[in-house]
Amino acid sequence: MSLEIQEESITKKDSIKRGIYILPNLFTTASLFAGFYSMVKTLNGGTEDFRIAALFIFVSAIFDGLDGKVARMTGTTSKFGVEYDSLADVVAFGVTPALMMYAWALKPFGRLGWLAAFLFLACCALRLARFNVQVDTVESKRFVGLPTPAAACMVASTVLLFHHFGWPSSFKRLAIVALIYLLAFLMVSNFRYYSFKDPALIKRQPFGFLLLAVVLLIVVVAEPVVMIFSIMLLYVFSGPVDFLITWPRRRRLEKAVHKGYEASNRGGEV
Repeated sequence: MSLEIQEESITKKDSIKRGIYILPNLFTTASLFAGFYSMVKTLNGGTEDFRIAALFIFVSAIFDGLDGKVARMTGTTSKFGVEYDSLADVVAFGVTPALMMYAWALKPFGRLGWLAAFLFLACCALRLARFNVQVDTVESKRFVGLPTPAAACMVASTVLLFHHFGWPSSFKRLAIVALIYLLAFLMVSNFRYYSFKDPALIKRQPFGFLLLAVVLLIVVVAEPVVMIFSIMLLYVFSGPVDFLITWPRRRRLEKAVHKGYEASNRGGEV
């Protein structure tokens, strides 16, 4: 073992011995607890239990969003917190929605059903692993691939929508299977999704933005289940739509770069 690796190992051990930050990790634990409680309600198997299980996925997503913000605001970010958050996300946004969808709608499909649930879980874990590797190399305003909390909330909003309209889980069951496979693909895709981490969001905005926010809030409160499902669906498809819209511009840029590369090579040969 080289001296640099030994020193890095000693530094990591010393940082753990000095302790961990309690506040952000409590929020992460709350997210993990909500995900676990969702699984407990799923295993009960009642119609109302599935509704509560779906609601607790949203609760888990709220706590997951808060832990990072609290850590940054209080200056308590740490490598331990990042790893703990990823492990909690695998449970809350991978295992929990996969189990819920299998018990709720996919079980009658047999092998196709549990494979769909497993694929969702596997893609969730792969998405989180890729995020941890790329966290310092990609822009913070965009996520590469559908974020796992968004995928889990899309699953939860689907369950809530069916419960809201009184539809049985057998209604449009093939569409549900297709949705699970689509979400799994989008999580590991290269489509870019807005992260809502743009500092400009908290700066001064035109008065019309406030009016629009108030109108949106009223609409959501009037029909929360339908609107949340619609918002999640729009976000899920925002990545592919953005890819298609920006495709011509990216192609022109790639061609310009390629031409510049060829021109520089010809100049080098001369």
